[in-house]
Amino acid sequence: AASYEGNLEVVQLLLDKGADVNAQGGQYGNALQAASFDGNLEVVQLLLGKGADVNAQGGLYGNALQAASSEGNLEAVQLLLDKGADVDAQTLQAASFDGNLEVVQLLNLNGAKIMSRKRSSSTDLRERTKLPRL
Repeated sequence: AASYEGNLEVVQLLLDKGADVNAQGGQYGNALQAASFDGNLEVVQLLLGKGADVNAQGGLYGNALQAASSEGNLEAVQLLLDKGADVDAQTLQAASFDGNLEVVQLLNLNGAKIMSRKRSSSTDLRERTKLPRL
């Protein structure tokens, strides 16, 4: 809750008292995903500085990059990319769902592929979204 709310002091206190920076659980899967979803940059920076796994999986959005992308939190997306977050078609889909064009463009510049193979069929992101061709 403290990460989602952006309560830097509480997050710092919990970490100082030995909280696991990569603990799993809750709607957002982990503290980094919760902070990224809401664009709480100071908390995201703190968690990453304390060793949070930038690619940890779980929660409603799958990972922190998908959470930030889905909400159009451009600065959080950039920070996560700078720290080595993996980019994939699902992240592009999360960004494009609400028309977060700047995030889609940033992800594309960082290696996201519009074409994705999921299960046994080929899928084209453009067919599933309302975005113009890039």
